[in-house]
Amino acid sequence: MSAGLTDSELIHRIIGGETAYYAELVKRYQNFVFTIAMRYTESREDAEEIAQDSFVKAYKNLSDFRGESRFSTWLYTIATTTSLSFLRKKKQKVHSLDVEQVFEAADQQQSHFQAYSVENKSKIQMVNQAIALLSADDANLISLFYKGEQSLEEIGTILGIDPNTVKVKLHRARTRLREKMQTHFKEEVANLKN
Repeated sequence: MSAGLTDSELIHRIIGGETAYYAELVKRYQNFVFTIAMRYTESREDAEEIAQDSFVKAYKNLSDFRGESRFSTWLYTIATTTSLSFLRKKKQKVHSLDVEQVFEAADQQQSHFQAYSVENKSKIQMVNQAIALLSADDANLISLFYKGEQSLEEIGTILGIDPNTVKVKLHRARTRLREKMQTHFKEEVANLKN
């Protein structure tokens, strides 16, 4: 059963000619890629097109995946680049990384989000609103580390910078996020501590 195989094992089999296993990789990462695409466009249809294009590109270039980082890191890079290329072609405005629609779409797509209570959703929404107030670079770092669950090394690979630089920038981004939350959501933050 392909569900028990690791990403590396699936990739090895796909490259070896067992292309049907690619469907399992798509199944594992379809919500992840769709959510990335929704960060760049408000249109669900455009996000679906971006996600599909991302998986086609990943399939065509799968033999280039060297396994030096997680497959999700490599796929994140493809999805981000595909999103930006798509928007340039359509000459659309690139939206903030964490617009509310991203999380509404993720909520609809991923059943584990639906298990959150109303209170948790409001906390998440508050944090997302605070992230949206950050610069694009800070928001991207916070999203990659906390939402994308990427390591400092993986973020460095994605952004083309040294992992130690990522660590410093992430620390500064967290500080600015904390400041935004205390400035714009002072009462809510106080309620969280109680």
